[in-house]
Amino acid sequence: MASTFRAFLNSPVGPKTTHFWGPVANWGFVVAGLVDMNKPPEMISGNMSAAMCVYSGLFMRFAWMVQPRNYLLLACHASNETVQLYQFSRWARANGYLSQKKDEDTPSK
Repeated sequence: MASTFRAFLNSPVGPKTTHFWGPVANWGFVVAGLVDMNKPPEMISGNMSAAMCVYSGLFMRFAWMVQPRNYLLLACHASNETVQLYQFSRWARANGYLSQKKDEDTPSK
């Protein structure tokens, strides 16, 4: 058990590296997105949700391409991508972008 922990501690993606602490810090984005699910969709910023989707998409690719592969970063950004896409869909529905039929009286945004 101690040797396994020691091996993890000294690994290229262990807690002594930015390959570990960067993804740990990025889980804050996921937590914030999950907390925001309880807020009304009118409070969601479509621009910020879209930017976070692009950001997480780019960093998922980075996490896959970097050597050694950073699975913790990949999981973090895949989770954030999912949360942000959901938030973006809530924003789009609230602003009439995903509705089946637009009302004649509703001004376009």
